[in-house]
Amino acid sequence: MDHDLTVNGEQCRVECSDTTPLLWVLRDALGLTGTRFGCGVGSCGACTVWIDGQPTHSCDTPVWSAAGHHVTTVEGLTDAGPHPVQESIIAMQAGQCGYCLSGIVMRSAALVDDARSQGRPLTAPEVREALDGHLCRCGAHNRIVAAVIEASEA
Repeated sequence: MDHDLTVNGEQCRVECSDTTPLLWVLRDALGLTGTRFGCGVGSCGACTVWIDGQPTHSCDTPVWSAAGHHVTTVEGLTDAGPHPVQESIIAMQAGQCGYCLSGIVMRSAALVDDARSQGRPLTAPEVREALDGHLCRCGAHNRIVAAVIEASEA
């Protein structure tokens, strides 16, 4: 079956089963490999993308449910260079292996954008709560939390 999607601002049509996870459409059909497979059941956060600006696990989201919505991956996060979260993570060397990082960046960017729209910086407890569903096996969470707070203050 054909599915019309808007991914990173571009219209595309993919042929696949209705139940194909959005993650596999992004990675296999569209070549957007920044979104990672972690657990396949929406528990680890590695596959986080935005659907209409809301962080969503793509591994357990069927492609049919993304049709008619705007999907944003880490590759399409901004048109004007790195997002402040990406810049801060790089500047503070917060990432380690990077496997989980695209999902963390997507969740954190939404959090930072929301805080900035309210004109306030984030607190460590807020960031930790938002990232609670993201598993980092390298143990870089403390550095990532500091980088997200830094991005919200920039």
